[in-house]
Amino acid sequence: MVIAAGGFTVSRLHGVFGSENSLSYGDTAADDVKAVSPKILKYEIFGPPGTVADISFFNGQGDPQFLQAVPLPWTLEFPITGAAGIGSIAAQGDSESLGCRILVDNVVKDEKNATHEASTFTSCILKAA
Repeated sequence: MVIAAGGFTVSRLHGVFGSENSLSYGDTAADDVKAVSPKILKYEIFGPPGTVADISFFNGQGDPQFLQAVPLPWTLEFPITGAAGIGSIAAQGDSESLGCRILVDNVVKDEKNATHEASTFTSCILKAA
């Protein structure tokens, strides 16, 4: 009698705390997934005619890049295919003024202009496209 009562209690508790019947999550994919239209991110570095700059930036894959002695103006465009994009660019130039700009789909997201007597540094950042 005790064994029967214990077995009944265990079977009832098994149904409450742990069940062999698990939910199926295999069919949760949506058939109507829309393609993401990539946004275009554009970096620009500009300065007076004849300015040369060293430029650091993150490319479309998020990898850091460094270019030396680049004649200005300089631009780079690439698509952002993720849900959110970030961007960062910095430049050190050999002129009294230097500027940077980050655009997404031709809309200015950040722009800085710097001036200094001999060598100028500027940087722009995009936190989310």
